[in-house]
Amino acid sequence: MQNPFETEERRAFRETIRRYVEAEVKPHADEWDEAGDFPWRVHEELGALGYFGFGISDEYGGLGFDDAFMRAAAAEELARCGATGIWAGVGGRSISLGPLQSLASEEIRSRLLEDIVLGRKGSALAITEPGGGSDVANLQTTATRDGDEYVLNGSKTFITGGMKGDYFVVGARTGDAGLLGISLFFVEWGTPGFSRTSLDRKMGWWASDQATLYFDDCRVPAANLMGAENRGFVAIMENFNFERLSLVAGAVGMMKTCLEESIAYARDRHTFGKPLLEHQVIRHKIADMSARVDQVESYMNMICWQINEGAMPVAEICKAKFAATRALEFCASEAMQIFGGAGYLRGNPVERIYREVKVFAIGGGSEEIMRDLAVRQMGL
Repeated sequence: MQNPFETEERRAFRETIRRYVEAEVKPHADEWDEAGDFPWRVHEELGALGYFGFGISDEYGGLGFDDAFMRAAAAEELARCGATGIWAGVGGRSISLGPLQSLASEEIRSRLLEDIVLGRKGSALAITEPGGGSDVANLQTTATRDGDEYVLNGSKTFITGGMKGDYFVVGARTGDAGLLGISLFFVEWGTPGFSRTSLDRKMGWWASDQATLYFDDCRVPAANLMGAENRGFVAIMENFNFERLSLVAGAVGMMKTCLEESIAYARDRHTFGKPLLEHQVIRHKIADMSARVDQVESYMNMICWQINEGAMPVAEICKAKFAATRALEFCASEAMQIFGGAGYLRGNPVERIYREVKVFAIGGGSEEIMRDLAVRQMGL
C-alpha cells in the first residue's frame, strides 16, 4: 500500500535502513539469534545512519529534527530482518534518549549523549520492577536524599539492554505513594551498589539482552536527578508514547515479513498437483493477512501525521498498540499454517516471529493496560 505521506526524504531514509538490513543484518539473523547475541558494530552502524538521532540536537550527534514517519520507518525496516531480538537489542537505548536529551544536566549530555546516539556506548531505561509490571505509579525502588547524594535501593527487571548498558535512566520513589512521588535518575554502570544479572531463559528475543538490576545503597550525585524531584511520572509516560509507536511499527514490519514469506512459500510449495497459492483456502489467508497489514499501517500513518502536527494522540497510540499486536498474532499464526511443518522448524523468519509475538503484546504496556488507558484518555 502506497503511503500518501511519503516524501523524498522519508523514502530515502527508509531505503537506507532497508538496504542496510538486507545486506548486513538479514543474512546473519538466524546465526545471531541462535548465538543469543549480535556484534556491537550493528549499534554503531545504525547510529551512523541516524537510527537513534530523532529529537536529538545535532550538537550531541543527533539529526537536529524529529519526524514520526521516519521513526516508524526505521523501526519497521529493522523488524523485517525476521529476528526481532536484534531489533529489541538496539532499541533499548532509544527509549532512554528522550529523558537524557530533555532532562539530564548539560554536563551529562555533553559528556556522553553523542556516544549513545552514535552507538558507541549502550544505555537503557530502567522502570519495570519485579512486583509492578506495567503499574509504574506503584514502583517501589527508593531514592533517599543524603546531603549531596541520593541513595538508591530496590530492583528493576526485564530491562532491555541491561547487561550491556553503560548508562541508565532509573525511576525511583522520592516522595509519597502514587504517581506524584516518582523521580528519574542518571546512573552509570560501575557505581558501587549497582549490580545486574542476565535473563537468559526467554521464549523469544534470543539475540537481545534483558537484565534484572539491583541497587543496594547505591549512591549517585544529587546532580544526577533528571528534572524536578517527584515529577518523573509524566516524563515516563511521555516517553512511553514513542516506545509504543515503535512497537506498532515493529509489528507492521513483522506482519509484512509473515505475508511476504507466506506468498513466496505458497508459490513454490505444491500440493494436490498445483501450487499451494492456487488453493482458495490459502488465497483467503493471504487476503486476510494483507488486510490486517493495511489496516494497522494506515492507523499508524494517521498517528504519525498527528504527532508531526504537534499533537500526541495517546488514546490512539494505545489502541494502535493492542490492535497491532493482535493483528500480528493473527498473521504469525496464519503464516505458520501456510508453512505447515516447515514453519515449525528453526531457521526461518516465520518460526522466529511466531515465538516473538507475545512479547510485543506485553512490552511497552500490556494489552490490558493499553485498553484501560485508552478508555481513560477518551474521558470515560
